[in-house]
Amino acid sequence: MASRAAGAIRVDGRLDEQAWSAATLLDTFVQSEPVEGRLVSERTEVRVMFDANALYVGAWLFDREPGAIVVGETRRDAGVSDADAVSIILDTFFDRQNGFMFATTPAGIEYDGQVTREGQGGSGGQARQQRGAGGGFNLNWDGSWDVATSRDSLGWYAEFRIPFSTLRYGKGGPQRWGINVSRNIRRRNEEAFWAPIPRQFDLNRVSLSGELTGLEAPAQRLMTVTPYALGSSRKDYIAGKPTATTTAFGGDAKLGLTQGVTLDLTVNTDFAQVEVDDEQINLTRFPLFFPEKRPFFLENAGTFAVGTPQSVEMFFSRRIGIENGAAVPIQGGGRVTGRMGNYTLGLLSLQADELFTPGDSGSPLRLAPHTNFTVGRLMRDFPNRTRIGAMVVNKVNTSDVSDHNRTYAIDGRLGIGAPLSFDAYAAVSESPGVTEGEFTYGIGAAYTSRDWNITASTREVGASFNPGAGFLPRTSYRYYAGRLQRNYRFASLPWFRELRPHIQYNEFVGLDGLSETRLIHMDSHFEFANGAFFQLPAFNLTREGLRVPFTIARGVVVAPGTYDNAEWGFAFNTNLSAPVSLQGRIDIGGFYSGRRAGTGSTVNVRLGSTLVSSLRVDYYDVSLAEGNFQTLLWRVRTAYSFTPRLYLQTLIQYNRQSDVLSSNIRFGWLNTAGTGLFVVFNNLENIGTFERTLQPEGPLDRARRVKFTRQLNLGR
Repeated sequence: MASRAAGAIRVDGRLDEQAWSAATLLDTFVQSEPVEGRLVSERTEVRVMFDANALYVGAWLFDREPGAIVVGETRRDAGVSDADAVSIILDTFFDRQNGFMFATTPAGIEYDGQVTREGQGGSGGQARQQRGAGGGFNLNWDGSWDVATSRDSLGWYAEFRIPFSTLRYGKGGPQRWGINVSRNIRRRNEEAFWAPIPRQFDLNRVSLSGELTGLEAPAQRLMTVTPYALGSSRKDYIAGKPTATTTAFGGDAKLGLTQGVTLDLTVNTDFAQVEVDDEQINLTRFPLFFPEKRPFFLENAGTFAVGTPQSVEMFFSRRIGIENGAAVPIQGGGRVTGRMGNYTLGLLSLQADELFTPGDSGSPLRLAPHTNFTVGRLMRDFPNRTRIGAMVVNKVNTSDVSDHNRTYAIDGRLGIGAPLSFDAYAAVSESPGVTEGEFTYGIGAAYTSRDWNITASTREVGASFNPGAGFLPRTSYRYYAGRLQRNYRFASLPWFRELRPHIQYNEFVGLDGLSETRLIHMDSHFEFANGAFFQLPAFNLTREGLRVPFTIARGVVVAPGTYDNAEWGFAFNTNLSAPVSLQGRIDIGGFYSGRRAGTGSTVNVRLGSTLVSSLRVDYYDVSLAEGNFQTLLWRVRTAYSFTPRLYLQTLIQYNRQSDVLSSNIRFGWLNTAGTGLFVVFNNLENIGTFERTLQPEGPLDRARRVKFTRQLNLGR
């Protein structure tokens, strides 16, 4: 159904070239929401063309109420679910599991990402979305492509140009790809697809895509080089050193080894343009999870995902180049990823420099040695969302090779029909001097239909299991979990979308039999036609079992014992596509030896399509037998987009646990694929007293960075 373009195509959003009228028309779009199976409420037409270098997709999105079109934000990769939008997914290997997504809104934004495993994570659960290393939807993949939109009295229009060099596919010549296109009409909270998708799934469900035929793609050899130049200055007030000014040069290169396999090389890797981490409040006895945000590690991240996201990850890329929150220079390395037939392969090797910090005696203290990280991954795909795979992870101190850690893992998924899947993994670690307890395994199942969502999983982590380049917040336990959810629709209530009562059980049991953490959760979600949501007060029965004392706040130490409590919670959000929207959650009830009450609330404000701002406040008032304390975290995030490729973003945060006020200001002038000019300001300031924070009052750290990077295409 793809047609060869007869003549040049100018990507301006007008779709007025004669070639478009000769292309095959796709105009049968079917709703998944609000009424599954009904034709789309507004006329929708899509056509697909190609030339020697690129794929073109044109969308005519007619609307009888053009003044009611929700334009959305202008910045790149802004969410498309709360605006009118058109989205495309391309399964270029026709493996029915993975794909590339491209989308835009009437504002003309570039929104793209990689879909792996149909958006699913391990052990029967959904994967992390947007950020992180798990399978799912990786929003942080930035391809090189163009889109333009226009509007008139009949609706709006979108024109995509996706170079073949941006995609990965099999041999050149005639192609058989999977394709689907969705349209979002936000004022009705309506979503429609060209290849129909049941409402319990979304565009990530690659196995339900249609087929793109008639396409011919070139047998080309990709070669791009992305050099950068960086100038920076930093003042470390804690160390008392003068302002340090530095310059740095480096870059990345990408080479297509075959049509489907790519080699990425990096030298003196830098991530100056990346947004800082969101502050978090920790009221647990386990380390917090901070998602990956660095672009080099996010591309094809799903290839290296084995385990349970945020709980048992055999490989966690933040172990590379970050040590106790400090940046460790990455000297360089490479990555090979891609597909060969039914096999997906990945090989990653990076060398990190050593890192020193001033010691108490004035002599340098080494925080991290020279370290090499190497990961090898191989997966075999089968029909109906089924696969098996294996992975090896090696972390070694290159100054002392006897200091090493290795992890060996296998994993797999079995799909049974459309609704049911089983996931499993097993792994062992190897560390010098350890001979027992270096194992883990997990098994999970998920059943998803229109009316039911059912999941169950279990896993065990040995006492000495240690994935040195992974993420593992706790060891020596068995875990059991299950969730049962029923979805109700009421045709007689057009203003009401869905009722979702559910019950959930999670428990961590130590290998000695102690119930360390338990949650029994019951509530009902109410979703309205405009996307607003609230839940009946959720009821939680919780248990925490402590073997040793636990410092939860300054001067407050929870005694060992078993603590059983009950807690109520309430959550809601208003229509998130409105210029002003609210999101909130309130929790109140028992907590360890006492009680706690808290809230997490967000106010979102959007002025037109250019200015977006949000204020998030998290507050807890905790009263325990061992002492009382309060936590406060607030965050103001603002983005102003002059154009989809020219923006100013700020992130200001305050965390009372540390009494540090931080600010991150980023100006970006994008060229393509996340490259361009970036100006970044980072500030840390202690607004507490020295007696409380044990740090000097006033500024702690100030940094300024200017970075320019550009992608050079050397081969086609």
